Amino acid sequence: MAGKSGFGSNTEAKLVRKGRRDLEKKHLEYAQSRMKLSKFSLLMGFDVERLYEGGAVLGMTVGDHHRQIHNVVHGGAIATLADTAGAIAAYTVAAKGVELATIELKINYLLPIAEGRVKAEGKVLRAGRNFMVVECDVTNHKGALAAKALMTFGAAGGRALENAREADRRAAAEEGAKLGKSRKKAAR
Repeated sequence: MAGKSGFGSNTEAKLVRKGRRDLEKKHLEYAQSRMKLSKFSLLMGFDVERLYEGGAVLGMTVGDHHRQIHNVVHGGAIATLADTAGAIAAYTVAAKGVELATIELKINYLLPIAEGRVKAEGKVLRAGRNFMVVECDVTNHKGALAAKALMTFGAAGGRALENAREADRRAAAEEGAKLGKSRKKAAR
């Protein structure tokens, strides 16, 4: 989940300590409003339930669209929930103006999830200037640990992603121009 600024502190974060305090209601409302901008998160039905320094709790109520052929939640849906919870947790300690992108995600599926409310709690393990490492516990409706994820997020100033997007647009335009030329030659 990309965004223009962190929800919490404006300084480089240290190792996140125990005894995390909840962030103000305005931060939770901001995170909830940002989630509404992600069409995929809306499609999946993710809700931001709680924010604290270095952490976030997201929820999802299992529906038929989350299930795979064996009638349990698809692993991709669980990984996406974990990734989103991890990103929001990372934003709570990211400096203002920093953009985050997942550069690595590893997940272990421990129990199948068939129904009910699923929760994912992302917790920042290490927040640095360029990278953040976050873990996420995904629990089923009974509170049992169903999956454990470990993620690394790359952190960059907002201009870095804009420059990358612009480079992608230029490359797509060049590719389109080449395709147009080859079609004209083929038509001759």
